[in-house]
Amino acid sequence: MRHKLFLDTNIVLDLLGERVPFYDSIAKIATLADKGKIRLAISAMSYSTIFYVLSKYDKPKVVIEKLSKLKVFCETVGLTEKIIERGLLSNFRDFEDGLQYYSALNSNCNILITRNGKDFKESAIPIMTAEEYLKGLKYGR
Repeated sequence: MRHKLFLDTNIVLDLLGERVPFYDSIAKIATLADKGKIRLAISAMSYSTIFYVLSKYDKPKVVIEKLSKLKVFCETVGLTEKIIERGLLSNFRDFEDGLQYYSALNSNCNILITRNGKDFKESAIPIMTAEEYLKGLKYGR
């Protein structure tokens, strides 16, 4: 079965912002997706946050180009009323984390990739960093 990974906003920022030391791991995951070995998904909500943060360091046109390339190999998960309702009723301390989590579940992702695993303590799906995911592949997980 091909994995479908949901990427938390911080992970996409690592990729598009080429943030050291996190970039290499997520770049390898993006390459796997580009080759069709895994599938990736991100929340539609993440696009505006990513644009806002990266525009502080790059020209808006450059950021738009990066987001356009991301969209080619990443499924965009819409923010539905059901996801919002589940987020509002959840026990997540951070509402945005709840929306990310329920977006991952709603899009049938089987792993959520984040650097903030502690924010997803009661998850029904595995929560991993990009590096942990790659190590799991290496050891036949």
